[in-house]
Amino acid sequence: MDLREIKIIRKQLGLTQGELAKHAGVSQSLIAKVEAGALDPAYSNAQKLFGALRELSHTREQTAAQVMHAGIVSIPPAASVKEAVEKLKKHGFSQLPVIDSHKVVGMVSEATILSALLDGKKGRVEEVMSPAPPTVDAGSPLSSFSSLLQHFQMVLVSRQGRIGGIITKSDLLGALYHR
Repeated sequence: MDLREIKIIRKQLGLTQGELAKHAGVSQSLIAKVEAGALDPAYSNAQKLFGALRELSHTREQTAAQVMHAGIVSIPPAASVKEAVEKLKKHGFSQLPVIDSHKVVGMVSEATILSALLDGKKGRVEEVMSPAPPTVDAGSPLSSFSSLLQHFQMVLVSRQGRIGGIITKSDLLGALYHR
């Protein structure tokens, strides 16, 4: 990190100079001078500031429960592909988890349906679904599931073993943008 980043990170975390000073064990006036570019702090003070910012960013990180959409719209594996298309259109979604007896067994998306239809498959969802998306615990920090969304269209969120929400790339963008 660069000294110029202290003010930016502090503000992103919603901290006052006084709050950061308390956490870092330095004076508020030191932080004011560093942020104004009027003082180049001793190495030990710079370490205290960056250490406090790092620690505070982890403790204030959003959890899966804070980012997710509760109330999942899903489809059973025995449903027809036509039903899946209708449900996607009705809700304006591009993918749905496939759930059988409270267990996620797969995922169906516009892409998987389109591919199946082009291959002449018009049967049931279980014939065209892709593997189930990953599931994370509701208390998981954003940093632990954000990388999953670079590889999967969605992440499901569980509480005490039951699926209770969904996080999409759009949800992650919203969470990161509003930090």
